[in-house]
Order: sequence, then structure tokens, then C-alpha cells
Amino acid sequence: MKKRGIKRQVVGTVVSDKMDKTVVVNVERLTKHKFYHKYIKRCSNFVAHDKNNECSLGDKVVIVESKPISKTKRWVLYKVLERAV
Repeated sequence: MKKRGIKRQVVGTVVSDKMDKTVVVNVERLTKHKFYHKYIKRCSNFVAHDKNNECSLGDKVVIVESKPISKTKRWVLYKVLERAV
């Protein structure tokens, strides 16, 4: 049974803002190695919809899962946590 109404939220850093109303967000997470039991840093890039073009390179943002907007966009900008200097 699938839970409805609960959307995934992730925190990441904007690595590209060259497109119109679109940003690429890099999300880092720690995963435990199955054999060595050490924590490894893993990175994923998500393409997110930025309706007002408010993000710039280096900003720390929260993105939320949404319905498909285009071929690669499945996330929407929720809020900007920290502005880049």
C-alpha cells in the first residue's frame, strides 16, 4: 500500500543555474559499506524547477518531489536555506 500525500524532501547545493527556471542540485548522503562498515559519501544530481529564478550558484536549498515537469525535471524548489557569498 502506497502512502499518499507524503513527498520526499532533500537538502543540497546548487551546482548549475544556467538554464531558465531550472537548477541542478547536488545532494550528498552517507551510506555504510556492507563489508567494511565504513561510511562512504555518495552524491546525486537532481534537476529541479525554480519558478522565480531565485537560486544562484552555491546556494543551499530544499527540494521536494513532484510530478514530472519535463524529461528530467521531477523536483521543485521548496525554499532557499542559505545564500552563497
